[in-house]
Amino acid sequence: MKKVHIVPHMHWDREWYFSTEESRILLVNNMEEIMDMLENNPDYPYYVLDGQTAILEDYFAVKPENKERVKKLVQEGKLIIGPWYTQTDEMVVGGESIVRNLLYGLKDTEEFGQPMMIGYLPDSFGQSSQMPQILNGFDIKYSIFWRGTSERHGTDKTEFYWQSDDGSKVLVQLFPLGYAIGKYLPEDEEKLQERIDKYFTVLDRGATTDNIILPNGHDQMPIQKNIFTIIEKLQRLYPDREFFLSKYENVFNELEQNQTLPTIQGEFLDGKYMRVHRSIYSTRMDIKAANTRIENKLTNILEPLASIAYSLGFEYHHGLIELIWKEIMKNHAHDSIGCCCSDKVHREIMNRFFLAEEKTDQLIEFYKRKITDSIQTERKEDRLTAFNLLPYERKEVITTTVVTKLDSFTLEDPDGTIIPFEVLKKEVLDPGLIDRQIVHYGNYDPFYQYTIQLKDSIPAMGYKTYFVVGSGDETQMAQTLVENETVETDHYVVSVNPNGTLKIWDKQLEKEFNDVLRLENGGDDGDEYDFSPLADEQLIYSDKAEAEVKISQNAYEALIDIQLQLDVPGDLNKRKNGKVDRFVDVHWKVRIPNHQPLIKVEAEIQNMANDHRLRVLIPTGIASAFSVSDNQFGYIKRDVYDAAMDVWADEDWDERPDSIYPMLSFVGLSDEKHGISVVTNSTREYEIIGEHYDTIAITLFRSVGVLGKEEMLRRPGRPSGIKLPTPDSQMIGKLQLAFAITTHKGSTTTANVARTAKEYTTPIQTYNKIPYNAMKLNPSGLQTPTSFSFLQETSPNAVLSTLKKAEKEPKFVLRFYNPTATEQQSSFTVNRSVGEVSEANLNEKAIVPLKLEKNQFTVSLKQNQVKSVLF
Repeated sequence: MKKVHIVPHMHWDREWYFSTEESRILLVNNMEEIMDMLENNPDYPYYVLDGQTAILEDYFAVKPENKERVKKLVQEGKLIIGPWYTQTDEMVVGGESIVRNLLYGLKDTEEFGQPMMIGYLPDSFGQSSQMPQILNGFDIKYSIFWRGTSERHGTDKTEFYWQSDDGSKVLVQLFPLGYAIGKYLPEDEEKLQERIDKYFTVLDRGATTDNIILPNGHDQMPIQKNIFTIIEKLQRLYPDREFFLSKYENVFNELEQNQTLPTIQGEFLDGKYMRVHRSIYSTRMDIKAANTRIENKLTNILEPLASIAYSLGFEYHHGLIELIWKEIMKNHAHDSIGCCCSDKVHREIMNRFFLAEEKTDQLIEFYKRKITDSIQTERKEDRLTAFNLLPYERKEVITTTVVTKLDSFTLEDPDGTIIPFEVLKKEVLDPGLIDRQIVHYGNYDPFYQYTIQLKDSIPAMGYKTYFVVGSGDETQMAQTLVENETVETDHYVVSVNPNGTLKIWDKQLEKEFNDVLRLENGGDDGDEYDFSPLADEQLIYSDKAEAEVKISQNAYEALIDIQLQLDVPGDLNKRKNGKVDRFVDVHWKVRIPNHQPLIKVEAEIQNMANDHRLRVLIPTGIASAFSVSDNQFGYIKRDVYDAAMDVWADEDWDERPDSIYPMLSFVGLSDEKHGISVVTNSTREYEIIGEHYDTIAITLFRSVGVLGKEEMLRRPGRPSGIKLPTPDSQMIGKLQLAFAITTHKGSTTTANVARTAKEYTTPIQTYNKIPYNAMKLNPSGLQTPTSFSFLQETSPNAVLSTLKKAEKEPKFVLRFYNPTATEQQSSFTVNRSVGEVSEANLNEKAIVPLKLEKNQFTVSLKQNQVKSVLF
């Protein structure tokens, strides 16, 4: 007999078109009914709590007295919880975020009992090719999901093995019809049979054994109390099948007996049978950019800095850091970070990001201060400390501020060597802003805040201190920026065209790139899920714009200030009628370091129009068949033209497979000789366009006014979500973004652009110690050196993911990955005595001891492989 596993569950969107607080009220109600059923009905064996522990966190905030009830049910195997903290998105959320989601989800689960060891993500908008590796890193060997697959991945079955490039593998049970087919099953037998007949046709066709799953649940759905009546009716209607309440693990136990299951690889972003919303990566770009920025601050700056501090004897504040992670992971659920929510929910999401960034910034400042305050020195001068959070020495241009009462000063390193610098700006500061006690005692003498630039080598994963020494020579404090009409650095000659685009001559490649930063604008007849262009629309470009340009340069970098206005229609109707009555102001601040092949772009955009999309274009001159961008802990090649575009309409796909894709930190086009890439600290959406697919289009923002809409050009049929006005998603007002452009010899992977992106998103940090601070601290009792290096890489191949303290023991976790096409050896030297060193899994458990020679260890990395070392 065919076995039908009816799995009771509820899918819990913490927020969507409804708020978290609205869903919490329902949660308190539903949990009581669930526990009552599990406690009092021995025939009701299991209930799956949606694979995320944030549900319990929300519940216990209201009902802490029920912890023991929950614990008893979990330990009895009845209430099934974990392994996630929240059901994460996989496309625009970084690798460390997904790792922390499982790390904290499993940690939360341990308090109650065994977790559900399944990578359960039944509603994520697409599946990352690196998920098998991440799941295996937590000893998870099963996966359940719904969206993104089709036969062209290599199987028409709903059970298969899914493999990452490094060889990691999970057994997948696909939900071909979603997680809600068993919702509110009716008692009326005719209606029940009508529904189930349709489901069985699809489920039987995809199954590889006699076992199929009927998930009995839906979004925020209360427990179906009459399920036993339903089972009786189903048994009568389908006597050749056996129906029973079950759990997902029971199905996997059956699937593992099948020795003929196919193995497939890659990401799943096909919208043939279910929508994956390939252009959701740019909805509410203010929220998307905040997520990128905060993720990078956490993993690239805060955690390595806290690790350096811990190595020097200070406390590693796990509790504070976990609070930040959980704050942003609440936003990482697919609807929340997808930004397909109501305006009130987006305000809550943005507020969480505001709080998370404030916590991150203040904790970074705290650690820098603790280290700098404790430096052992006889010198009494103020200090400026520069921190390098990458595992190799960096000679960088550092732009920072020095606050002092001095009219002039020099910077001296610990050896007494004077470090040259240039003053960019001098401002007068009210002393009350520094410490109100100063003015409280009647001292109103002003402070000066100098913005300065210097260039120096900062030790690997460490810091260097400078002393601010008074000087009578004010001539050295002069501003030395010179205004020019062009920029020339070690790598580039750059000029600005009248319309505000850049003309770049690359000295190393001996190639010109013109019209860089050209703007493209088109109507957006879509919703918060998907971009939808107007049919036969003439796009608007910035070719005829008249830009205001100011170019200046000193010994360290060039600054190009470009302001232009792009005139656009005010809304869709005006666009259809050709009426141009609104505008978008774009202010580019382009910084080009003299010593690096990097063109840094800060964008301040003022949008005054509705219903449109704005992209910036980077022509490369490289006709391409594929792009290379990064996903979690690796890179991915994608065709610039999806072949399914030729058949999607005939095959009745749910959405058109336009080649709009996500990246995490870079995207590049290259041939065998050279390439050009965009690295980002904000927007994560791109498309390769042009007649020869030679232009990188980066989405700056989309402007739409509804959550869901039906019958769109690229997504025919029903609305996604619901038809709800979302005027805030029109993005009226200011938006700030940051990205950079780099050129290189060789291909994108050979040049290891991932390392360039890591450097770009890990700027040198500084701290200026002066005798005053409104927030007083007693001396730490510790002594720190004036210069310090904790560890350094001894082979420049891998990319650091993060350095942190282990959650449960006094050890460090060093995580790095290989985003190149060949196997690499990666070596690190720790500049202190080291005990045992082991390779560890992503759950920070030691796996294999590593050989240690003179505090150096070496690890082999396959293509797209991530590894952790515990020491």
